[in-house]
Amino acid sequence: MPDTPISQGNFVLYKQRPARVLQAGERVEIELEEGKPVKVRPKDVVLLHPGPLERLSDLHPQEGDLETAWELLAGDTTSLAELAELAFGDFTPATAWETWQHVADGLHFRGTPEAVEARTAEAVEQERQARAARAAEKEAWDALIARVREGQIEPEDERYLKELDDRANGQRPDNRILRALGIADSPEKAHGLLLKLGRWDDAVNPYPLRLGVALSQPASELIELPDEPRQDLTHLPAFAIDDEGNQDPDDALSLDGNRLWVHVADAAALVPPDSEADLEARARGANLYLPESTVTMLPPEATRQLGLGLSEVSPALSFGLDLSDEGELMDVEVVPSWVRVTRTTYAEVSRRLDEEPFKTMYHLAQLSEERRIEEEAISIELPEVKIIVQDGQVLIEPLQPLPSRMLVSEAMVLAGEAVARFALERGLPFPFTTQPPPDTFERPTTLAEMFAVRKTLKRSQQTSIPAPHAGLGLEVYARATSPLRRYLDLVVHQQLRAFLRGENTLGEEEVMERVGAAEAVTGGARQAERLARRHWTLVYLLQHPNWRGSGVLVDKRGTRGTVLIPELSLEIQLQVPDDMVLDASVPLILTGVNLAELEAHFRIE
Repeated sequence: MPDTPISQGNFVLYKQRPARVLQAGERVEIELEEGKPVKVRPKDVVLLHPGPLERLSDLHPQEGDLETAWELLAGDTTSLAELAELAFGDFTPATAWETWQHVADGLHFRGTPEAVEARTAEAVEQERQARAARAAEKEAWDALIARVREGQIEPEDERYLKELDDRANGQRPDNRILRALGIADSPEKAHGLLLKLGRWDDAVNPYPLRLGVALSQPASELIELPDEPRQDLTHLPAFAIDDEGNQDPDDALSLDGNRLWVHVADAAALVPPDSEADLEARARGANLYLPESTVTMLPPEATRQLGLGLSEVSPALSFGLDLSDEGELMDVEVVPSWVRVTRTTYAEVSRRLDEEPFKTMYHLAQLSEERRIEEEAISIELPEVKIIVQDGQVLIEPLQPLPSRMLVSEAMVLAGEAVARFALERGLPFPFTTQPPPDTFERPTTLAEMFAVRKTLKRSQQTSIPAPHAGLGLEVYARATSPLRRYLDLVVHQQLRAFLRGENTLGEEEVMERVGAAEAVTGGARQAERLARRHWTLVYLLQHPNWRGSGVLVDKRGTRGTVLIPELSLEIQLQVPDDMVLDASVPLILTGVNLAELEAHFRIE
């Protein structure tokens, strides 16, 4: 039949459906089962029988023995006509159709009308087993979907539900369970379904995995602390001032007359450039701080050896800062040192600000802050909270704006300014931190004004070219006080250490390669932290379903307002009255939480 032209009355196959040729030509007019004539190209039809076929309804089921025919032909090739005659004793349109359906089924036969292959017994058995497996899989799948619709799951569903876990964790691009249920296919919807099924509970925080952030602690090796000269500053009382419960104290303050010393954990002494620990820290970019855990960029042993106040005497890189009466930085000394550090808290130091050395330290910090404010430094003091997860319970503690916090933060800013000047004066390649000024500037005083100013701030940048940091009101600045926690601070310390020891420092290109590597990963880590904090804040609300409190209207667009809840440090969107003004207090009552979508719903009480 391969050379037989298509003609009127032929029985043909069109898109695997039976058809009767009504008229042949450049276009073939055919009739389909539903009786509708269609014009198609000759190459779109396959001749099954020359006919004539008067009606498609004549294609009745036929009685024959195709299985016996297969047994006789197994392993051989024949034609559709020969197979039909062998199985049915005649080759008619009806037997051609019955035979072709068996060929199309693919169990015993496969091929084309001109060349039908009778499969071997082994191939048929393999196909039967494969079909049985597919049938069992479909039965299991259908049973799973039926259970999921009822909000139930069984142990045998694990392999399917693992796919749903992976979708919620951002490890798969799609999920067939969601599609089967007619649910929008997204990580958030997968998360919501897992909560509904009880497979996940509120304690599951998917955001680090979803953003590709490492959750395992680093296991790289550190070098031994070098036996090298260090200035002995142990005679100066030094204080590591942190929130209670802090586990990685990496800076401390002491006073020598009017000289303020900022001591920083000497991380570069254990982590030289391109060492195993350095490469791993570069790949992580920074510590990951989650309410439920902390994942460090350096091995935990680094904190045990270098954390200030964790041993009787600690190695440090110390910055001696001399200030003028106007708070100007006059001189800086950078030395490797030994320090004896006492750990204390912000609350304790705030109670002792009238005692030395805290009194003088605080005075120097005030001078520096006033000097920066005159240079139009931008101060934004929006509410902050500390979120802790203990045994599944979420604790949210507002951070009080204690004067000791200003003391420590200002000392760290001074150290960053001093180190940047030190590098600039000596032509030392550095990752300087810069920030362009906002387009307009008005000093904010209320929460709404601070919220508005924050939206206008431009992102800070890490660059090898020194430039002003508008937010801090400084001509030059570099982050240098957290080398255990931030990779680029570690790079600063590596550069300073090499310079002080008379060794080769990294070139500008090498510094910027490290900047690029760190920035490529820290954005995801910071986003994971933000989303995790919101997640646990909403879990807190789920644990306090009768929550009532007050917020502050900090932004308004028509009747749509942004309300800040200070005690939770939570921003929400809310319909507000037309006449409500910015900075108005908004009494709120919780009405619901959608954890998977990170939404909390309130109404004005």
